[in-house]
Amino acid sequence: MTTTPQHLAYVLRLADTALILGQRNAEWCGHGPILEEDIALSNMSLDLVGQARLLYTHAADLEKTLTGKSRTEDDYAFFRAEREFANYTLAELPHVGPLAGTARADKDYAVTIVRNFLYSTLMLHVWSALTGSSDDQLAAIAAKSIKETQYHVHHSHEWLVRFGDGTDESHRRAQAALDYLMPYTREFFSADATEDAIAAAGIGPKTSELEALWLEDVRAALDEATLKLPEPVKHITTGKHGEHSEHMGFLLAEMQSLARQHPGASW
Repeated sequence: MTTTPQHLAYVLRLADTALILGQRNAEWCGHGPILEEDIALSNMSLDLVGQARLLYTHAADLEKTLTGKSRTEDDYAFFRAEREFANYTLAELPHVGPLAGTARADKDYAVTIVRNFLYSTLMLHVWSALTGSSDDQLAAIAAKSIKETQYHVHHSHEWLVRFGDGTDESHRRAQAALDYLMPYTREFFSADATEDAIAAAGIGPKTSELEALWLEDVRAALDEATLKLPEPVKHITTGKHGEHSEHMGFLLAEMQSLARQHPGASW
């Protein structure tokens, strides 16, 4: 199999989204609504960071083949600029609604749960497709990640139903979170040259071909949770092309500051 720039870009897209969402979920460590959820979100964050590490290590091998340049997982995570990250915009959003902006605000667990549900439901289909990848290393990473993602889907689905079919307040918060986040999922399925190339090479799926399966899962869960699917919007966010929301710079500043203050340090 010939290594291409699109191959590398695709692996980094997967890695970046896992890392950034892992960073967001880690913000609940010590702040979970109950002890069990504090532990659960921390563990799921570790799962996502672990997936990112495997993918970054694979990306380093691909980049070495392409350019001869040696890089580490830390180089990708801590020493790239905002526009070099290719994560979905959904992953970088704070745990609050659209009116919070960049100001300090209490985290809303409904936003966290709805985001984790929408993303993990997608990734269960993506990882399943990637187990048949022509990239053997990527297929192996996918096989490992499926087991973790199955739990992420289960956890978020259970809480989605608990919120949606619970009290008036929990239902209101879950519906507001869904209305806020659902438009960002259009980016999952927007076609581009990277996905066209990796699909043609048998490396990975076109996510547009997974949309119907994803939407079927989402609709079933929302019906169970007595929540309404928002009307679709036309705008498509562009995080996977390096054009991020105003929240990304703040997230990276927190995530990267220690490594940048002590470059070359061993942890």
